[in-house]
Amino acid sequence: MSDTVTIWHNPACGTSRKTLALLREHGIEPHIVEYLKTPPGRDELARAIVQAGLKVRDVVRRKGELYGKLGLDDPALSDDALLDALVAHPALIERPFVFTARGVRLCRPMERVQEILP
Repeated sequence: MSDTVTIWHNPACGTSRKTLALLREHGIEPHIVEYLKTPPGRDELARAIVQAGLKVRDVVRRKGELYGKLGLDDPALSDDALLDALVAHPALIERPFVFTARGVRLCRPMERVQEILP
């Protein structure tokens, strides 16, 4: 596995900015993917969720009106339906995801990144 550290980053998000700063404090200059400009594909997103040990519903951002507008709070929605919504509306993906040789984490809280630092 590569030594490259990657962050799916949203510069407008405080937690994402703080996680990026924490990586840099550890001497890591990650590959930054602004996922709102370059969203992950469905398979890539599904793989990241599995690698992070999460369920699809765990990575759906509940803040903002889009979550309610799309009815994503419906517990009957399948993982496939949720993934479709995340791919169609990347702003619904919780952030930041960080990828290292030691694993993948959704870094909320940001300190979770320390679990996978090289």
